[in-house]
Amino acid sequence: MVQKPLKRTLSMILAGALTLSLAACGGGTKTESGTDNTTGSSGGDKPSDKKVTITFQNIQPDPSTPSYKMTHAIVEEYQKANPNVKIELDTLNTDQQKMKLKTQAASKEVPDITIVNPAAQMKPFVDAKLLAPLNDVIDKNGLKDTYQPGLLDYYSFDGNVYALPDGNNIEVVYYNKELFKQAGIDKVPTTFDEMLADVKALKAKGITPIAIGEKDSWTGSFLFMNILLRTNGGPGFLKDVVDGKKKFDDPAFKLAVDRFQDLVQAGAFPDGATSIDANAGGNIFKSGKAAMWVIGTWETGAIDASSVAGKVGAFQFPTVDGKGNLNEFMLAPGSAFAVSANSEHLQETKDFLNYFALNLPKKQFELKNAVGLGQKVDGDLKAAGYSELAIEVASLFNNIKGGDLAFDNTMNPATAQVHLSSIQNLFVQKADSAQVAQEHQAAFEANK
Repeated sequence: MVQKPLKRTLSMILAGALTLSLAACGGGTKTESGTDNTTGSSGGDKPSDKKVTITFQNIQPDPSTPSYKMTHAIVEEYQKANPNVKIELDTLNTDQQKMKLKTQAASKEVPDITIVNPAAQMKPFVDAKLLAPLNDVIDKNGLKDTYQPGLLDYYSFDGNVYALPDGNNIEVVYYNKELFKQAGIDKVPTTFDEMLADVKALKAKGITPIAIGEKDSWTGSFLFMNILLRTNGGPGFLKDVVDGKKKFDDPAFKLAVDRFQDLVQAGAFPDGATSIDANAGGNIFKSGKAAMWVIGTWETGAIDASSVAGKVGAFQFPTVDGKGNLNEFMLAPGSAFAVSANSEHLQETKDFLNYFALNLPKKQFELKNAVGLGQKVDGDLKAAGYSELAIEVASLFNNIKGGDLAFDNTMNPATAQVHLSSIQNLFVQKADSAQVAQEHQAAFEANK
């Protein structure tokens, strides 16, 4: 069975989404005991001279993005302060990393630090005892207090924290104002029918309406789940399925499938979308070749660092057939850093991760990439030179009324894989929504 929903309110999780505790960051800061934590050594002891190599698997392959720059900057600083430690980066895109980790997990050869996703996605690794508890890491140097209230619960099992998240995002629709203007669109859509009309207007002008890279199947699923959140009239459809209150043949699910297919049939997405990975799909938007991009707010900084900087706005996913609340969002507690329980250098790895997590918010803030962080931000975005887009996106966090997690963060992996493949197939051929619902229900029943 999948993990039961966590006992907390969404308002707690998302509270203070823009409050960063810069004073809590590492990099020469002092702990309460007055010990310098620049080296990342444990308990104030002098750093060890033992030569150590730590493998750091990550999902930041694009050198142009702030998160790539943040990762490399912190690694370089740590290695400079700790010349006995070498951080070996294993850099992959999201789907490559997921597949590689599954293979590594099967042979119990998880890298020292790897990337996991919250709740149901990381539970199999915890159950297999492949991940080390990180309670001691978050208790060191005040790290635990830097996280938004309730966020670490998504990465906790049986009283232990097993991963440290890099973000706490929502999914929005980014749009290119100049391309909207070229297509004669003078306002953002607030209903799905308006969005479809905009898609057709953009298509008529030779503009790709919505960027996507569906070779990485999570992208289509995340967009689809926005529609389901609306057709269901609010959050909780998957929870109701798990609790036996609904089945996938519910009208809300079938309507979501049909409306998703309306986008596909209208030519909303790039040709050959299933052969384009997520990074390449995003670059279609960031290079000014697509008018919209339905993605998490973690991309705000990357958009501001791209050629479309200054031309982009953001809006909530529209209502569907009169259903849904614009201020309910797909919620995206971030990917997270986990430590191998079998690491040959467990303590040294934990020391580095503590340093990395303490410094992450400070570096992201400096790189104009603090919107959607999982750690608290206490800074004036406007005074710090953040863009109009970043400030606009930040304001959306203030109005969140709730939402849902992604399908693969909610359902068990076997059911989630059927879902991902099923939605991916809709990009290739039209399907009967009742048949799609039946496929989902059969997978759920078989994998309870």
